[in-house]
Amino acid sequence: MSLLARLIAAIAVWKRVVRHRHDDTGLPEPEADPREREIQADRRAETLVALLLFAAAACAIAFIVFYVVDDDTQLLGLAAGLALALIAAALMVAGLRVVPQVTEVEPRPELDDRVEQEEVVDEVRRGGEGVSRRKLLFAAGGAAGAAVAAAAVVPAASLGPRVDHRPGESPWRRGTRLMTEDGVRLRAADVTPGAFVTAFPEGADMRELGSPVILVRLPVADLRLPAARARWAPEGILAYSKICTHSGCAIALFRSPKYEPTSRPPGLVCPCHYSTFDPAAAAKVVFGPAGRPLPQLPLEIDAEGVLRASGPMSGPVGPAWWGVAEA
Repeated sequence: MSLLARLIAAIAVWKRVVRHRHDDTGLPEPEADPREREIQADRRAETLVALLLFAAAACAIAFIVFYVVDDDTQLLGLAAGLALALIAAALMVAGLRVVPQVTEVEPRPELDDRVEQEEVVDEVRRGGEGVSRRKLLFAAGGAAGAAVAAAAVVPAASLGPRVDHRPGESPWRRGTRLMTEDGVRLRAADVTPGAFVTAFPEGADMRELGSPVILVRLPVADLRLPAARARWAPEGILAYSKICTHSGCAIALFRSPKYEPTSRPPGLVCPCHYSTFDPAAAAKVVFGPAGRPLPQLPLEIDAEGVLRASGPMSGPVGPAWWGVAEA
């Protein structure tokens, strides 16, 4: 073999040795970095997010308004559902078209170093890059958050008495006409002896605790009312609250004597615990667990023969223990 051939063979062997040494280091081939960061900077998307958040705030405010002025559960559910759906839509649009789109693969070690903490803070700040309407979005988000929070808290008012209604208060006022459940005005002639009539105040909510009263007619000579109530029962027509003063049940029975010599006197009876009240003696309790008489409504008859209230109730309406009064 010539000298030149030997020299070429030696160079080839040396290259193989060098390459083999590099392969024996154990270091893997560097991989391509999959991390990506794309700044959106979409002003239309930011506007859309703000509109969705403001719409959510409006729906939450509508929920509060419906709760205060109306008790339609369908409207309440619709308003609350739309508020949450609009917030969800705003977050989806923001996540897809507003905030930077980042693909990150770095590990998340425990934050035990000040430098690393500062790096994380800087990374959070960078998350707002590309958002040109930050004040608008912050305002919309704050409005939506505050409105939804208020809508979640306001129904807690149902756990207690109404803020505009005191326990025992009634809608009866001087001059209020008495009407039937169907809205027909009651006349004195409609209350016959032995009849048991339920009446409501004209123009008031019939579902209020203080609204319903019961009417009975007794002989004027049999009445044993206090002197201050001598003119409260024209033609022997008496009106008392229909709500029992024991547990708040409705007075639904009228004990009217059929045979005077052996029958008990007239009585208003609660079917729940059989508290019995004497209508001739200002609804005095004659039997049962009720602790006080039924409140009496003073009556008068106008020129047309229609029954009217000549004043408010004689006392608070409802049970003697107020825990049931607003149940």
